[in-house]
Amino acid sequence: MTQLAPDTQEMLDSLRTAVADTLERKRRLGQYAVIWQDGKPVLVGEDAPTKPIEEQDEQGRESH
Repeated sequence: MTQLAPDTQEMLDSLRTAVADTLERKRRLGQYAVIWQDGKPVLVGEDAPTKPIEEQDEQGRESH
């Protein structure tokens, strides 16, 4: 892996911390999160909808 410039590494570390903090906050609040996994979006969390994202419209409702 290439060595990043110190300021670039600092920015990357800040972004990683912000994402980790946000995901932890959502977990504590019981909210689901959408993450990217294996090339597609995945809903994680106890209250995550059970229908795949492809089967929902833009407002999160099931399509018929």
